[in-house]
Amino acid sequence: MTEFTTRTKSPFRYDIVGSFLRPEKLKNAREKFNNGEISQDELTEVENHAIIDLIKQEEAVGLKVVTDGEFRRSYWHLDFFWGLQGVKHVKLEHGYFFHDEETRNDSAQVVGKISGENHPFVEHFKFVRDHVTAGIQVKQTIPAPAQFLEELIRPENQASVKNAYASLDELDHDVAAAYHQVIEDLYAAGCRTLQLDDCTWGIAVNNFANLKKKDPNADTSQLKELQERFLKVNNAAIANLPDDLTINTHVCRGNYHSTWAAAGGYGPVADTLLAQENVHAFYLEYDSDRAGGFEPLAKVPEDKYVVLGLVTSKSGELEDRETIIKRIHEAAKFHPLDKLCLSPQCGFASTEEGNILTVEQQWNKIKFVKEIAAEVWNTK
Repeated sequence: MTEFTTRTKSPFRYDIVGSFLRPEKLKNAREKFNNGEISQDELTEVENHAIIDLIKQEEAVGLKVVTDGEFRRSYWHLDFFWGLQGVKHVKLEHGYFFHDEETRNDSAQVVGKISGENHPFVEHFKFVRDHVTAGIQVKQTIPAPAQFLEELIRPENQASVKNAYASLDELDHDVAAAYHQVIEDLYAAGCRTLQLDDCTWGIAVNNFANLKKKDPNADTSQLKELQERFLKVNNAAIANLPDDLTINTHVCRGNYHSTWAAAGGYGPVADTLLAQENVHAFYLEYDSDRAGGFEPLAKVPEDKYVVLGLVTSKSGELEDRETIIKRIHEAAKFHPLDKLCLSPQCGFASTEEGNILTVEQQWNKIKFVKEIAAEVWNTK
């Protein structure tokens, strides 16, 4: 029997991305709050109870790192943007266009210089920190700096950037500095595991695939320049941080109400994202043909971990066990098996709508991931 490294910090052999289906009581409370029927304090009280219950469930299923399920958020990304100084919540004419559905139309625009002081997510982290069992780690998830830039690139938002910033370099500098401030504050509060959620790379491969489909000889230099910009801002935000802070990133192609937004393998971003982003691990979506093959994993430095998102969170049906195990070993042809882990491909509720599966199916997915990890890596 092969012995594998015992994981004592994130990522673990069986892991999660972070979001969970919202309880109906929480959904109802948020709707009442949005309608002005209850106060912020009353909503917070419901959130507190729901998060405590979730933590107990996460621990009971055997997870070694837990999250708050993103229960205090409406979106996986926008709520964080709104918590930055110099940013406001806006409604646009359209939402994001996914494969089968259009999302709600919320967005974020710049109203002044961006900074990261007093971000509400720090207090959110402290609550989870204070309610976990000793020895259980807390993972704080936030959207990546590049994701914020992606939001500001939307045509409807570009004017707000130009009103506040004379150049993109100045904007990127402030975005990285704001994130760095938030991360330092999270660290001071006890955070030692941070995850940067980042769909920009899924969008990049989608744009590359579409461009090449229209014209195999198309000039992709602009897409490459944008990748370099995203890589630079992400790395600047996480530079010069304490050695005992683990920073990972999660990449997917959209996750809204069990629909998706992008398609394409990781090849076009392998030389930037996989080879050069200064994170400890990559959580990568690999639950469908839209993700392409495992060959790009050869670009990941051998000292870094890859968490294979082979189990979909978009439906409740369990995958074939042997197929998942076979795919893990296929991935190991391009990155060492001892540097691989397993998780669902994304969270179960990137927005408060949640994916189309039951709460029972959600937990069965996690148990399934744990069982497979135990077989492949001899872990408990």
